[in-house]
Amino acid sequence: MLPFLIDQIDTPIGEFLIVSDQEGNLRAADWREHEARMRRLLHLQYGENAARFEPASNPHGLTAAIRNYFAGELAVIDNLPVCTGGTPFQQEVWQELRKIPCGTTISYGQLAQRIGRPAAVRAVGLANGSNPVGIIVPCHRVIGANGTLTGYGGGLERKRWLLAHEGQSRQLDLHS
Repeated sequence: MLPFLIDQIDTPIGEFLIVSDQEGNLRAADWREHEARMRRLLHLQYGENAARFEPASNPHGLTAAIRNYFAGELAVIDNLPVCTGGTPFQQEVWQELRKIPCGTTISYGQLAQRIGRPAAVRAVGLANGSNPVGIIVPCHRVIGANGTLTGYGGGLERKRWLLAHEGQSRQLDLHS
């Protein structure tokens, strides 16, 4: 059984949960009201009885780093260690998400092209939506082809806030 460490922080847009392994890798991150979804994803990836959750305070400095991101130190999330389950295709999409620079956005179609599968836009969207480490693996930086804000597991208001926090409001009409 994998012992996962779980911590939480208050952010300007809600309570955020952080799950790491004993080695300091992020395994999941999600909003408090979506804790059941987060646990379900972890059980799908590692098995129903494969993980137990132990409360922790700032495991491996991850909570402090994410707190710093919300305080305006945006680059701090760029190199946080992430280790997730998922299919090889999902892993490929999630790795490409981490290459999207802070303050920029791309479309689902552009993301599909970046992984060399331009016809897999819907599959890319599903993989993006299955990302267990939101914000750190920045799925919120993916938008619709026409520039609209589309799906985000934490809600479009949070997506809007995150993009504005990262300086994106200059490039998108985030209030539409």
